[in-house]
Amino acid sequence: MIYLDSAATTLQKPPAVARAAAWAVDHLASPGRGGHMPARRAAEVAFACRQAAAELFGVESPEQVVFTCNATHALNIAIRSLVMPGDRVLISPWEHNAVTRPLHALGAKLLVAKAPLFDRKGLLDAFEAGLEAGPAAVVCTHVSNVFGFILPIGEIAGLCRRRGVPLIVDASQSAGCLPVRQEELGAAFIAMPGHKGLYGPQGTGLLLCGGREEAFPLLQGGTGSASALQSMPDYLPDRLEAGTHNLPGIAGLLAGLRYVAGRTPEAIGKKESVLIRRGAQGLARLPQVRTFQARDPACQSGVLSFQVAGMDCEAVGEALSRRGIAVRAGLHCAPLAHESAGTLEEGTVRMSVSDFNTPAEVDRFVWELSRLTAASRRSH
Repeated sequence: MIYLDSAATTLQKPPAVARAAAWAVDHLASPGRGGHMPARRAAEVAFACRQAAAELFGVESPEQVVFTCNATHALNIAIRSLVMPGDRVLISPWEHNAVTRPLHALGAKLLVAKAPLFDRKGLLDAFEAGLEAGPAAVVCTHVSNVFGFILPIGEIAGLCRRRGVPLIVDASQSAGCLPVRQEELGAAFIAMPGHKGLYGPQGTGLLLCGGREEAFPLLQGGTGSASALQSMPDYLPDRLEAGTHNLPGIAGLLAGLRYVAGRTPEAIGKKESVLIRRGAQGLARLPQVRTFQARDPACQSGVLSFQVAGMDCEAVGEALSRRGIAVRAGLHCAPLAHESAGTLEEGTVRMSVSDFNTPAEVDRFVWELSRLTAASRRSH
C-alpha cells in the first residue's frame, strides 16, 4: 500500500518510535508516583521529552511543555483558558472543528478573517481589520489541513502582539515540517499532535504554554504532587496534567522528536513540498481533475486537495484504496475551510505526504488516478 494520508496520521514512523514505546510498556511506571526505579525512569523519560520539545519549538522552559492526548485536547485547554462565554474570537477561514466546536460550545461570537485561498496578503488585511473589533483572543491554524495553505502566522502573531490580543496557534499540520518557535511567535499557546509531523504514537499531543498564569485546567485530579491540596497545583506542567501519563506514547514521541530534530523541520518540509509539486504537476495533465494548488510553493505544505469531474469524492477515495493508494476524501473535519473555498457541497480528495514517501510513490498515485479517470470517461 502507498500511504498518502499523513495529514491525518503518519503511519510510517522511524523504527525507534515503536522500539521506545514497546520498551516503555515493560520498564516504565508513572512519574511522580513512587521513588522506585521504574517511576524514576518514567520521570526521566517524561522530562527528556519535554526538554526535546522545548528545544525544537523554542520554549523557554521544559515545564511549559504540557502533555495532552492530542491537539484537540490541547486546543480545548487553550481555548477555555482564554475565552469566556460570549466573548468575541477572531479566527481564520481555514479552521478545523477542533477549534470551531469548542468555541461554539462556549457560545463565543466568531469573527472570521475572510480571504481567498492562498491569498496571504488578503488574509493579513482581514486579520488586521478583525482586530479592530477588539476580540478577546485570536485562534489560528498555521497550515490548512484541507488545502495545505501555509498561513502567515509570524505576521499574524505580530499583529496580535501590537494589539495586546492573546494568540492560540493550531500547529497540527506544521509541527515537524515547518519552523515553529514559541520565542518568536510570542503565542499564549501552541497546540500540536504527536502522531502527525512529530512521528509519535496516536494518543499523544503537546501544548506549549507561553505564560504560566493563564493556563486553566480542563481536568481535575491527581498529579503526584501537592497531594494535600484539593485544588490543582498552581504551577506547570502539573496544573494541566491530571491523572496517569501515557508513558509508552511519551517515550515514542521522544523518539519522534529526536528524529525530527536530527532531520530538521526545514529539510522535511522541503522534501514534502517537492513531492506535492510533483503530484500537482502530474494531476494537472489529467483533464477531469481540478487541483487546489498555490502558485507560490512557499504557500503550500505537503497537502494537496483535488476533485474529479463527474465522480463523488468518497467514491474516488474508495476506488484508490482498492488500487492500493491510501488517501482521504470528504470534508476532513473542516467544514469552515470548505465553505471558504466553495467546496462544502462536494468536499475534496486529499493526498498528503511525509518524510517517508518517495517520488515513485507519487508517480504511482498519479498513474492510478489516470487509469481511474479514464475508466470513468469510458463508462460515460
